[in-house]
Amino acid sequence: MRNRWRLAAAWVGLVPPLLIGACGAASGTQITARSAAAPAQWGTFVHIPEPVDVVPSTRIVVAANGRLRSLSLAGAVAGFANGYRSPGGGEPYIASSPGGCFGRGAVYALQVVGRAGVIAIGAGGRVRRFATIFAPGLLNGITFDTTGRFGRRLLVTVNKGTHTTIEAIGCNGRVTRLTRNAPRVEGGIAVAPTSFGRFGGDLIAPDEISGRVYAITPTGRSLLVANSGLPHGTDTGVESEAFVPAGNKDALVADRLTPGNPHPGDDVILRIRASALRAAGVRTGDLLVTTEGGALTDAIRCTARACAVHYVAAGPAVAHVEGHVAFATTR
Repeated sequence: MRNRWRLAAAWVGLVPPLLIGACGAASGTQITARSAAAPAQWGTFVHIPEPVDVVPSTRIVVAANGRLRSLSLAGAVAGFANGYRSPGGGEPYIASSPGGCFGRGAVYALQVVGRAGVIAIGAGGRVRRFATIFAPGLLNGITFDTTGRFGRRLLVTVNKGTHTTIEAIGCNGRVTRLTRNAPRVEGGIAVAPTSFGRFGGDLIAPDEISGRVYAITPTGRSLLVANSGLPHGTDTGVESEAFVPAGNKDALVADRLTPGNPHPGDDVILRIRASALRAAGVRTGDLLVTTEGGALTDAIRCTARACAVHYVAAGPAVAHVEGHVAFATTR
């Protein structure tokens, strides 16, 4: 590992590829971000069949095997919204409602196949179609804007080739297109808190192919936040992310069994204790990003001038991580 910080804060989009490359290219097989003195380790929290996403809500909610499940703080699995079933195919990621007109305790799920869109699942279990998305491509990211720069709407990414469409959806289900030309991104997208330097309030999204992490502004412009310095490529690079909240909360990710893959997964929810994250140098407001293959994890910290990347955790080599990073106080 090279003992140095990775810094990046460059405009992208219409910028020539040479300028993007000037921010540094990660090795496909090596970690080049500076390492914590005592990196943390992802370990098994609970076994659950085919998990693809986990989010905190009024309970911990897991999208698994086409259904939703709730987890207790001790890891006990129970049903949630038995009327919901994903129609299959793709990765039906989920987002937890911030409340207000979207409904306290509600969960919103991507419908990836068939009539593409978003399904709303109320805290009481009511299931309804919330929005239809007509942008061509694969729905592959969902999150809520909780800072207000996107009008506190639900944000969805739709990937087609090397470009991504960003859709913003109001609580009435109205869909507004922000851009068709964001870089290729997918996975556990998140909106940055205002403390995240020049990218505060922007949509932050990873690209597993290049290992880069991007920001998309409310006007649809794309910026390079940082190069993760982690292994990258299909089913390998950065996939999951979340901003570290205040309080003593553990990190959770979904590790899905994927037979025949170089990282075949375990069908578990992985966990890092809050104390281990702190020991690795992770602080409130940092962006935690995790690779799909092997759950290698960075913390990215941004100021108004630049962003620093710090390698902070490893996972089981077999891990196949999907969806968001979730934070919860577990037992």
